[in-house]
Amino acid sequence: MIISPNCGVKLVVPTAASKLSENSPLVNYALNGLERCWLSEHRRWSHIYHLDGRSSPNESVPNSDVFYTLNVLLGMSRICEVPDGIDLPEVFHRNVLQLTKLPVRKYAFGMALWSGAQLGLEIPEPVKRELKALLADESRWKSFRAQDLGMLLTGVVAQARAGENEWWCYAGPLYRFLKECFHSESGLFFDAPFGVRRRFSSFATQTYLSIACYQYGEFAGDASALVMADNCVRSLIALQGPQGEWPWFFDAQIGRVLDFYEVYSVHQYGMAPALLEWAERFGQRGAREALVKGFNWALGHNQLGRTMLVPELSLTIRSQVRRGELTTKAPRILRAVRNAWTGSQARLIDSADVEVRLECRSYELGWILWSFGRRTDLPELTHNCAFGDA
Repeated sequence: MIISPNCGVKLVVPTAASKLSENSPLVNYALNGLERCWLSEHRRWSHIYHLDGRSSPNESVPNSDVFYTLNVLLGMSRICEVPDGIDLPEVFHRNVLQLTKLPVRKYAFGMALWSGAQLGLEIPEPVKRELKALLADESRWKSFRAQDLGMLLTGVVAQARAGENEWWCYAGPLYRFLKECFHSESGLFFDAPFGVRRRFSSFATQTYLSIACYQYGEFAGDASALVMADNCVRSLIALQGPQGEWPWFFDAQIGRVLDFYEVYSVHQYGMAPALLEWAERFGQRGAREALVKGFNWALGHNQLGRTMLVPELSLTIRSQVRRGELTTKAPRILRAVRNAWTGSQARLIDSADVEVRLECRSYELGWILWSFGRRTDLPELTHNCAFGDA
């Protein structure tokens, strides 16, 4: 039940319905975990749920909370049955309006377009105005990182698919910018349009730009976009680790792994499946096998031989990381630069030098909802005994 904000009463905490038989155990696992990440006073999901035993595990960072909440709502758009305590339109409109008030990254606007289109909800006028000003001024695109461009293009296409044709005029120019400034002959995508940093790209770079190319290529009937996405997926599958690990850092110019770590659980069970679903649809060889192998990494088929689930909380452990690098990125940056300079190919290290990052972020569970909310063809994953009768 939702209590009106005009009554001066806080929103009740959303709870999974007692009977969600239409959802798979995997989806219900994620929904149960999201209950713990809910910030009732703000009506959004949290930035971090800490798994180190502290008394107040939820940590709020407002601009991140808002983006993560939109990501969770995107996932909610694909599940069979939404828990009774969640008023999707109310949560969407409350949070999307914060985009003009908080220092959010440009990709948050893309997520608003995407989730709004999937839910059939209108983008509020103040957000439309700010976003259209950004999209109309191509000189501002030079500051885009891959995630900004990927999510904005995906969001624009999603709106057009939903019949909101006012956004379609931006799709072609955004795609041309992607093709001209982010595409590498290696098959991978650059992280930025210009500068030394651009060749150092992440797994997220590849995911968001490939999904955008698939979305645009299918809707616009542009084969070049589909070819770029397929080439990127083919390169990623070739670089997948021996136990299904999706590497974190790449040299997009050459097309090789610069560093496997951190290995993020969300890539294994959420973002890679979202991309590989598109690849499967277009007949990409090996896509399904790579999806299953990557997912099984989170179930314990990894170099630590441990599950990345926290069943008693219905949460997941964020990542496996090199020892001593939980609080600093400096060694990873130096390692990447050295490997790029010397032409070295990164490898997995001894498991004794790997530890886990004890936190869970709400958007990670949102990606489970999106990637598996409508899948009925992978019961070995969606109905795995690891998720019990969640």
